[in-house]
Amino acid sequence: MSKRPYEQEFGGVIKPTVQESTPWWPEPEFKSGAPNVVVVVLDDTGFSHLGCYGSTLTTPHIDQLAAKGLRYTGFHTTALCSPTRACLMTGRNSHSVGMRAISNFDTGFPNMRGSIPRSAATIAEVLRDNGYATYAAGKWHLAPMAECSAAGPFTNWPLQRGFDRFYGFLNGESDQFSPELVCDNHAIEQAKSAAEGYHFSEDVVDQASGFIRDLKSLVPEKPFFLYLAFGAMHSPHQAPQAYLDKYRGRFDAGWDVERQNWFERQKAMGIIPEDTQLAGNNPGVRPWAELSRNEQLLAARLQEAYAAMLEHTDAQIGRLIEHLKSLDAWDNTLFILMSDNGASQEGGASGVLDEMLYFNGMREDVDTAVKRLDDIGGPNSHSNIPWGWAQAGNSPLKWYKQNTHGGGVRVPMIMHWPGRLSGPGQTRNQFCHAIDIAPTLFEALGIALPQEVAGVAQMPMHGTSLVATFADAQAGLDRGPQYFEMFGHRAIWLDGWKAVTRHKPGTPYEDDDWELYHLDSDFSECRNLAASEPQRLEAMIALWWEQAREHGVLPLDDRGVAELFRASRRPGLPSSRNRFVYYPPISHIDAASCPSAARSWRTTVEIDHPAHGGDGALIARGNINSGFVLYIHQGRLHFDYNCFHEHTLARADSQLPPGPHVISLHVERSEDGGAEVQLYVDAAPVASARLPKLLFIVSSMGMDLGRSLSPVNDDYQAPFAYPGKIHKMVFDIGNQASLGEIKAQMKAEMARQ
Repeated sequence: MSKRPYEQEFGGVIKPTVQESTPWWPEPEFKSGAPNVVVVVLDDTGFSHLGCYGSTLTTPHIDQLAAKGLRYTGFHTTALCSPTRACLMTGRNSHSVGMRAISNFDTGFPNMRGSIPRSAATIAEVLRDNGYATYAAGKWHLAPMAECSAAGPFTNWPLQRGFDRFYGFLNGESDQFSPELVCDNHAIEQAKSAAEGYHFSEDVVDQASGFIRDLKSLVPEKPFFLYLAFGAMHSPHQAPQAYLDKYRGRFDAGWDVERQNWFERQKAMGIIPEDTQLAGNNPGVRPWAELSRNEQLLAARLQEAYAAMLEHTDAQIGRLIEHLKSLDAWDNTLFILMSDNGASQEGGASGVLDEMLYFNGMREDVDTAVKRLDDIGGPNSHSNIPWGWAQAGNSPLKWYKQNTHGGGVRVPMIMHWPGRLSGPGQTRNQFCHAIDIAPTLFEALGIALPQEVAGVAQMPMHGTSLVATFADAQAGLDRGPQYFEMFGHRAIWLDGWKAVTRHKPGTPYEDDDWELYHLDSDFSECRNLAASEPQRLEAMIALWWEQAREHGVLPLDDRGVAELFRASRRPGLPSSRNRFVYYPPISHIDAASCPSAARSWRTTVEIDHPAHGGDGALIARGNINSGFVLYIHQGRLHFDYNCFHEHTLARADSQLPPGPHVISLHVERSEDGGAEVQLYVDAAPVASARLPKLLFIVSSMGMDLGRSLSPVNDDYQAPFAYPGKIHKMVFDIGNQASLGEIKAQMKAEMARQ
């Protein structure tokens, strides 16, 4: 009898009785002894930031990886977070897999859906089908953020894209002391507070180590793939106090001195050619000596926080390595460490104590900020470095993250594989790209790219394997051109030449000024040959357009913020409404799913208040750096609006009686940008306040109902759960988003990679 389509293969013999039959078991999916793979991704880490790439920052464990592995000096990314991760995960170009920018947006065109199509299987999907245990830990940012609420859909979450386990956060950034944590497919609370010693980088390594420990304890023969994407070095730059203290005064000489020092170290190390020029200052970067004393104090302290966070992250990488060694897994592990893009420009010219200022179109008042220097790097800050320090981190290159010049796209990448790499400690100078990681892994592991995954035909790989470089420093790579595009900035590389342009939004693309560099003899893109090689430049520009058509880059998109922001509010998702009705208890609500707090809004809360011990949070949005909270403290109803540590409080004069109540909060935006606040209990006014400023983006953190996992003020500690019964909450917000809100939302998302 022939096998029916739905029946599984069986290699034994089936007779009427078991005594007559022959059992059979399929071979294990995995190959015993197959190599493990660990890919570590750092955020916003420039070409020179690691000690082994030239800086004087302390990264001993990463440096040790480089000393026993290979450092790649020609590794490139897309200049932004989600697109680079999409390239890494699939081996395809970002536009081709719907990720031309960050995953928060869906423009209605195939190149920007905010999610990876099934025709581009992830490394995890392919390795899992080949018997690997697959784990993701840290930052994800490869799912549309409007899909990242407790309601899903979960289609693009890690567990649906090939990973067996996930622990981390789904957004582009999170507070390191009070992150918005997700375990597998659900939100969870952190195990301890910052005061008790919590830091996300430590937690995520603990969890990743636990995944591997479980596997090696129970099925030690099975190989694993770990994708570990730290929140570091993205803002907020936060580290334990001991690391912050270590760097006090280390950068008082300023960015001019440090950048020159790092540049000389790069040449001495052989990271860059001896004849490399140091690119001139980017526009807006002033010489250190021209800064005021307060500007220097703030800038130096912001860089201290960056350095402290990097060293702390390095220590966690060291802990992971020691853990792998303790499990006898290290010698059989291919370990890759890389950055997703160059150093960030979102800190602006002076840097920011709280990045939400930038998102709200507010300038950092340096003279005020220096009064809070000791907050920088701790829970009471959300800081980012100024342009001058970002430029130093990208040495010797020009421009930053988001730009297609070297400072945005050329970053560190280290390969380590005991006994499998020739010339430990050497550099590899071949041009390579994030799309090369997947084909490199598949060749190294002896896995052929399947024609179908889960029944879906697969698009061709765009990347090129780097395995040949493992043994040969001079190995040629069979690769064609590589294009770049980000927010209209464009570039193309071919055979050692690069054409590149910075685009000014709103201007015709044909007016862009293209530059031409011979990277093989001009590492830092300092000698523009456009005037002397016009025919070559013309051919390169034409090639860019060919590649753009082939890889789905078109249409180029530098539209205003309104269209892109509105595109993410498609029907059926939490943010696509003006009335929100909640039935607590519910999971933590991510920021992309929260009601807008930029317009006038009204909230009603139906409760049964207990007779005793009724203190707790009813609604909490944001955290100690910015946000708001409606809560009961010492028996009285409070509303606190925290505008970057400037608190406006409305408080009832009398205690809330036990029993059923309807509490109402009315926030009415005024033309001057402030707001009037009224609190009501059972329709009777009990408190009021005047907000000087109603923020467009109140926080990158989301909202809790019936508790406050990230305290907004010092009146209480997390989780401050309300002990009474909350029946229902209703938010009614204004019908029309203001232009200011749209711009601020878009600016926030674009900088939250």
